[in-house]
Formats: sequence, structure tokens, C-alpha cells
Amino acid sequence: MHGETRAAPPARYTLLGVKSWTAYVWPALGNGLVILIGLYMAFQVNPLVSRTGIVLALLFAARLAYVVFWLRSHRLYCDEDGIWYYSGLLPWRKGVAGVKWRDVDEAVFHTGFFSWLFRSYTVRIGHRFTKGAEVIMTDLGHGKEIVQRINGTLQEMIRAGAIDRADPAGGR
Repeated sequence: MHGETRAAPPARYTLLGVKSWTAYVWPALGNGLVILIGLYMAFQVNPLVSRTGIVLALLFAARLAYVVFWLRSHRLYCDEDGIWYYSGLLPWRKGVAGVKWRDVDEAVFHTGFFSWLFRSYTVRIGHRFTKGAEVIMTDLGHGKEIVQRINGTLQEMIRAGAIDRADPAGGR
């Protein structure tokens, strides 16, 4: 994540969205399949295979739990300063990145058949001056409505003069 960074969400913010249930499908299927194989091995007659199956099932169950909690940590929110994307479960992996309101170009969502069907979109909040500072969140539940809300709020702030859209380099 690039752009503006913070250590944690502020005290007052508006939650815009979280990961959709579709983000959990592939991890659940992949880990669940290995857990089932491990449980099948655990009920074999051979003690070595049984122990291996139990260990395999426990390891992948722990991995599945970690992935679920990690996915639940992803949050897209806004405050008076800008739009922010928070993620991370372990202390050294937690972080916030975002775009200040004055630098937001636009919010867009990418669609396809499955994203339309399940209303789970990839959302990109563009930065006016650099592509490297964009906020991108995949599998965002109801991303289409969130994009409309962000763009509407941005337009209201511009009309009200709440944000200065002048180019700091003096170009616009």
C-alpha cells in the first residue's frame, strides 16, 4: 500500500465497506479440502498415517482460522481527512493507507459477471497525481454503492469549497 499512511484508524470514522463473503470462498474450499483429506487419513489403520492426518488437519484448520480473521481485518473507511484502507492481523502487518480528499481523482469499480452476480467488486480510489498512491480493495461487498457514495461525497465537498483542488505544483 502506498500513499498517505497511518498506524491505525482514527477515533471517529465512517465505515464504508468490508470484504464480501466471496473473498472467503477459495480459502475455505482449499483449506477445507486439505482438512478433509487429513481427517480421512486420521481414520486409517496405520498409526503413522493417522498421526500425519491429524497434524495435517490441525495445521490447515489453524491456517483457515488465520485467513478468516485476516480477511475480516480489511476495512475501507473515510473520515474528514480522506479515504483509508486498513488491514492486518499481526502487529507488524497492520497498516492504513489512503488518499486525502483533496487528492482523490475518482472512485471506480471493476465489474464482471461474477462480481455483478454476487455484488462483490474490486474498488479503486484514484489519486490525482500518482498511480502508485491509489487505494485498491478487492472483493468489496456492495462496492458499486460505495463508489457512488464516495464520488457523491467528493462532489459535495468540491461544490461546498470544503477541499482545495488547486495543484500544489501550481499546474491546475
